[in-house]
Amino acid sequence: MNLKSLKYFFFLMMAVITLSSCSEDDATTDEYANWQERNDKAFADTLAYAKAQIAAGSTEWKVIPNYSLANQKPNVGVNGSQVVLKYKDTDYIVVHVLNKGNGNGSPLYTDSIQVSYRGRLIPTDSYATGYVFDQSFTGTYDVTTALPIKAKTDKASSQSSGGWIDGFTTALMAMHPGDHWQVFMPADLAYGSSGNGSVPAYSMLRFEMVLKSYKRASGKKWITEQKDKD
Repeated sequence: MNLKSLKYFFFLMMAVITLSSCSEDDATTDEYANWQERNDKAFADTLAYAKAQIAAGSTEWKVIPNYSLANQKPNVGVNGSQVVLKYKDTDYIVVHVLNKGNGNGSPLYTDSIQVSYRGRLIPTDSYATGYVFDQSFTGTYDVTTALPIKAKTDKASSQSSGGWIDGFTTALMAMHPGDHWQVFMPADLAYGSSGNGSVPAYSMLRFEMVLKSYKRASGKKWITEQKDKD
């Protein structure tokens, strides 16, 4: 994990996200003023930053398309030529790799997983690091004390109550055991225009995620990070 890079990016995000949220009539603060605009800009700037880092040769950043787009094939036009598939920026998640695991393979849609996570909103005046709306661990992540939850990868297949979201599934299906990521999900791959509980509509979500292990639907063995050999 490059702490200098992480701190720089955090302050960059704060500068981008902290738009004026004061009322025109007085100095009171509205945490959610211009919420959609602020969140759209936060994700757009995060995506641009990640692409610039990747272009500069960084391996700490990834831009990953929604898992549901992975196997799409180009359509064939009337003249027999292939029509190039085009996706929106919000069809992607952005990943900042905090620690690279050495486990083999990645979970499939039908697999079971063990994962630790913490989900935040973008920073606001009252929550400088972003309001925590859901988490499976508290404080700084510690592999020795964290208790990952067990679930199906496809639990993340919809925005229904009790399920993950597409952005979460997309990250899981790209992770290897031991990976520790910070994942930025646009509203389109989160709770969209509806919101959910304490998550307002049009919210970009930022998840800290650690994949401990996964198990194939047809298997009995949990596939974990490989032990270092001395």
